[in-house]
Amino acid sequence: MSRAQSHVVGVALLLGITTIALGGLTVTVGSVVDAQTATADATRVADGMDSALQPTSTTGPHAGQVRFAGGQLSTVERDLRVLRNGTVVDTVGVDALVFEADDRRVTFLAGALVQGTSGNAWLTRDPLVTDSERTAVVAVGAPRLGAGHIARAGAGPTTLTLRTNVSHARRDLGRGRYAVALETATPEPFERYFERNDASVGRRDFDGDGTPSVVASYPGVRQGYLVVHDLALEVDDG
Repeated sequence: MSRAQSHVVGVALLLGITTIALGGLTVTVGSVVDAQTATADATRVADGMDSALQPTSTTGPHAGQVRFAGGQLSTVERDLRVLRNGTVVDTVGVDALVFEADDRRVTFLAGALVQGTSGNAWLTRDPLVTDSERTAVVAVGAPRLGAGHIARAGAGPTTLTLRTNVSHARRDLGRGRYAVALETATPEPFERYFERNDASVGRRDFDGDGTPSVVASYPGVRQGYLVVHDLALEVDDG
């Protein structure tokens, strides 16, 4: 091969390598931008849910908005169960409101807000389950969406209005040894919460659907109360 031919081949190889490198860089930059957008959307949606869904501080009509550039907002069936002396004494279909963008998720469940990814999630608002060993009480708040099936997707700038009409009902569950079981696809942050609040924690799939419940068991005999906060959620466009 002549020197001129070698030069041409060398330039062609260099151009090919450069094109491949630029293509890889474009994919990498695109992935970074998509991840940043999904993270920003998740943060905005979490803030919007926090403002719009106020089960304990509101009674009657209330509204707030969630905004995102891309993703999907939907409801998922979830149950909260209260056990006394090892037996389920009440089950509330609380359901969850879930936003997903790329691998980011924001979930409103039983008054709690969970943010992050499937392998790294954390609570930005705690569930409404409290106990006092001093007064021997377990109080379980169960915000129920009451929304039915909801599915809204956005491939561009999207604004959704979350409307609630909140009512409350309190039940005296009597005395006994109590545990609270919350069905969730992200058990770890709830386990950490209950462990910080002196409960022993385990997991159990009550209905065999593959989604576990975090079971938080409280020591000693307690007086139990269940407060159902019915949100009657509606989701409107705009």
